Formats: sequence, C-alpha cells, structure tokens
Amino acid sequence: MDIRGSRSPAMTDVARLAGVSHQTVSRVLNGHPNVKEQTRLRVRAAIAELGYRPNRAARALVTGRSQLIGIVALNSTLYGPSSLLAAFEQAAAEAGFAVSVGSVGRLDRESIAGAVDRHLDQRVAGLVVIAPVASAGEALEEIATGVPLVTIDGDPRRAHALVTVDQVAGARAATRHLLQAGHRTVWHVSGPADWYDAAGRIEGWRQALEEAGAEVPPLLPADWSAAAGYAAGQMLARMPEVTAVFTANDHLALGLLRALSERGRRVPHDLSVVGFDDVPEAAFFIPPLTTVRPAFDAVAQAGLDLLLAQMVDTADPDNRIVIAPSLVKRESVAPPR
Repeated sequence: MDIRGSRSPAMTDVARLAGVSHQTVSRVLNGHPNVKEQTRLRVRAAIAELGYRPNRAARALVTGRSQLIGIVALNSTLYGPSSLLAAFEQAAAEAGFAVSVGSVGRLDRESIAGAVDRHLDQRVAGLVVIAPVASAGEALEEIATGVPLVTIDGDPRRAHALVTVDQVAGARAATRHLLQAGHRTVWHVSGPADWYDAAGRIEGWRQALEEAGAEVPPLLPADWSAAAGYAAGQMLARMPEVTAVFTANDHLALGLLRALSERGRRVPHDLSVVGFDDVPEAAFFIPPLTTVRPAFDAVAQAGLDLLLAQMVDTADPDNRIVIAPSLVKRESVAPPR
C-alpha cells in the first residue's frame, strides 16, 4: 500500500494495512493494556511503514473549537495534583494546545459544573478533570458536556475515559521492599480517607502483608501533611516493636523522620521508612528517602493522547489507562536489628 504520494496517511489506512479496526489502532496509540502483543506489533509495523502521525488538532478544526483544552483541578499545592497539572500543561503545549485551568476550592457537583460551564463558554476543544477525591467521581456522573472529556487520577472502579497511577501496585512494592529487608510487618500512615490515592495505597499495603502472611497492624489515618507525619512519628517512636513504616506520601515521611530523630530512633538502624511521590527533596532528607515515584509525565501524556483520540472519534469511551509507578531505593531502609 502506497498512499504517501497523494495524501498523508490516516488512521483508517493504518487499520486497513494491519487488518484491524480503527478502534484497535486507537487503543495501541493510547497504550491500552487490552490489546494482544501480536496485534500491537502489527499495528506498530503499519504505522512505521505508512509514516502515520496522529492529527491531534483535526477535531478542533472541524468543529470550529479553539486550540484550547480546559482543565478542572482542585486549588491545591499538594505535590501529586500540582505535578499532574504541570505535566499535562507541558504535554499539551508540545502538542500545540493552550490550556485554561479552572481551579476550584472543592471538587463537588456545583464547583465542577461551574468550572465546566466556564470552559465551554471558551469553546474548548476538550476537557480534563483532575479528580482525586470521591466527591468528584459523584459529580462527574452528572456532567454532560458534548466535548471530549478525560478524567485523571479519578475513581479506578468507574468505566470511563480515565488515566491514573497504579496506587495499589506502588504501595505493594513499597511494603514488599520492607518485608524483603527482613521486617516482620509494616505499619502504614495513610492519607485522607476520601482520596482515591490514599485508598489505593491502603489496599496495596494490606495486600502485600496478607500475601506474605504477615500481621496487618492497625492503620494510622492522617492527612497529607508533615505535621500529621510528625504526630504519627511521636507515637510510633514509643513502640520498640515497630521496625518498618510505609507513609502515604513523602511529606508524611518527613514529619515522621523528625519525630523519630527527636525520640532517639535512628533511621534506618532502628526503624526503616518508605514514602510515596518522590518529591524533589526526598533525595536530601536525612537519611535520603526510599519512595515510590509516580510517572506523572506518562500519566499526563496518556491523558492527552486519550483526549485527542476522542477529538477524532477514535477513543473507546470506557478506556482506562493505568500507569505503573517505580520504587526508588535510597538509604532509609535496612534490615531490622
């Protein structure tokens, strides 16, 4: 097949050459896990042979909408949501789109609906909602925008256009690392109960312990702050049987490290600690913190690709893309004494 002399190759050309549907081509482009490896290789070969490049702006140009993507996000300085927002803005800029951010104080029905309406008044080409809390999932059920819509960091149980970090896998990796170092069990200082991130990390922690046949200690609920980690650390420092702690984020770990130091508990000699997020400062904690690194750039790019696929009517409306995080090993973990 040679169409390059007359026009640029389209997704339908790739599908025809690979012997698959255009929906399958879209899934391959979006990194959807439910594609057989043989099919994925065939589609990639067709893409390479034809020199196909997705026309990311086609839908916006056809509908007369602007080259503008509207983002609804919680007005927060928390590292995870703010990093996702920054990564998406960068990915969108590289694809030739501008971004309009609608920050809201709460991710409830009224706030999300108001932000969506303001974006629609700007004739955005698509919408992204960064929705890490349970109230956002309920609100999104009632949103009918008529434009492409992708949720980032939302409810992993819902069947909709969603891209998220595999929180469960990250927490399991953190907990297993501590168990493999020789600790009999691992305590967990969790994030807020209404955050999907926190719930997934609790689930992964518990799964890893149960799979290893280890005792599951009482959960220590907290928020995302260093102050909450400090309070948990003051209690744990008085419990000599505690030798390993997994905190739901690195700021909790920072507060925990301070409390342990004040109580004379040395990390990792007396107690090992693993965090989550890999904040830029984590490598400079005392000691440098072992943590889980979410692939924020990969999440943002997958979210953008899924949104752009919707713009050209090729996306599976129930497409869910889960991005695996990685464990970053530093000096805060050692075998128990």
